[in-house]
Amino acid sequence: MTGPAPAATVGDRPPVIETRGLGKVYSPGSQAEVVALRGVDLRIGHGEFVAIMGPSGSGKSTLMNLLGCLDTPTTGSYLCDGVDVSTLDAEALAVLRRDTIGFVFQGFNLLPRMTALENVAMPMAYAGIPGAERTGRAHQALAAVGLASRESHRPSELSGGQQQRVAIARALINRAPVLLADEPTGALDSRTGEEILALFKQLRDDGHTVVLITHDPEVAAHADRTYVMHDGELHLQEEPA
Repeated sequence: MTGPAPAATVGDRPPVIETRGLGKVYSPGSQAEVVALRGVDLRIGHGEFVAIMGPSGSGKSTLMNLLGCLDTPTTGSYLCDGVDVSTLDAEALAVLRRDTIGFVFQGFNLLPRMTALENVAMPMAYAGIPGAERTGRAHQALAAVGLASRESHRPSELSGGQQQRVAIARALINRAPVLLADEPTGALDSRTGEEILALFKQLRDDGHTVVLITHDPEVAAHADRTYVMHDGELHLQEEPA
């Protein structure tokens, strides 16, 4: 496979995401064996916006689950901010997911009976943050994504783009430096999708690392660098001459 591009560096900090020969096999040794990832090498530095593109079944969602510490690899290793995640127990992995990684999905995954403010504040309750601070930080997070005037609205009272902004604010509320976004514009019209992509660029400029999973080349074109997945292999997309 094509080797990874050098990750951006900040001082002596290691890449925020680094995989070495990452592989994933489901039902190994059985007739139903599926090789989802094959020797994936990837390095992503702090403050980069990277897209991983590929058709359904190519392995990109499997890779996202591994990067988000929602699954474990069969082979290879994954270092998140220099830490080999295979050395972490369940509690340490949960802390890593809470404090380092924010997730944004195509379906928004907002709780319908909660307001935008309550949806955004919810993850902080699991982090043990006092109520007054949760509310204050949720106000700030919604203002940062342009929804200060909609914080008392429930998801059914918000447009698709506004719901996705709430989801992004919620993903970042614990100040996670890494944002993993799986088809975040898939349920949006093209204009609203462009607004969400512009927000990702703003977050990148503010120092966040954004990893975007998509099947759409036009969406991937917004990233600083694009990888293509095919049959579980990851290749750096060559720039046009």
